[in-house]
Amino acid sequence: MTTLMERFELVRENIYAAAERAGRSPDDVELVAVSKKHPVESVSEAFQEAGQELFGESRVQEALIKIPALPSRLRWHFIGHLQANKVRKALPCFELIHGIDTVDIARDVDRVAAEMGLFPRVLLEVNVSGEGSKHGFTPEGLERELEGLLALPRIQVEGFMTMAPLVKEAEAARPYFTKLRELRDRLAGQVGIPLATLSMGMSGDYEVAVEEGATLVRVGSALFGGR
Repeated sequence: MTTLMERFELVRENIYAAAERAGRSPDDVELVAVSKKHPVESVSEAFQEAGQELFGESRVQEALIKIPALPSRLRWHFIGHLQANKVRKALPCFELIHGIDTVDIARDVDRVAAEMGLFPRVLLEVNVSGEGSKHGFTPEGLERELEGLLALPRIQVEGFMTMAPLVKEAEAARPYFTKLRELRDRLAGQVGIPLATLSMGMSGDYEVAVEEGATLVRVGSALFGGR
């Protein structure tokens, strides 16, 4: 049975190799260790033993318990579906919110950020697969709404996020990652903003995501095991 450190080393090695295969710098890809549903002790071990400092949480209430109990140097991303009634609690805790999935939640975040004196960094979630079970803008809807979202004065849109369908083979996820990258490239050219961050890829497909341009990969079970 592998140790936590060994699992972190393997995932990092795989990210490095995938970036090399794609002709990218491995330094352009950052690992978000998805710690949701895992105890404070596991996060602490990942930090102390494996040197991991960036973690992802998907439930605000769970994060509010964990974050004060861990070293202040740790960094936190919100990777779940953000509900309007959780915005005020979430904004001070997370350096990046991955899942702004509607115009309404973007406006809520912008309004609350103004009240709190914050300029939150966000990604816009895109449902490239068209699955009804997933949140996010359709590609067409994002194109229609993007300029209005960029005009909101407080939120800082840094790029896009997506979730590929669950597939048996990682290679089957590639078209969805390719679609998001190509959409980003086209929209960035239209609005004149790099939109450089692409959050895509999880435990089963993160290597393919890196090959297709991911700058953030959200890996949980491959690091921490099952919940």
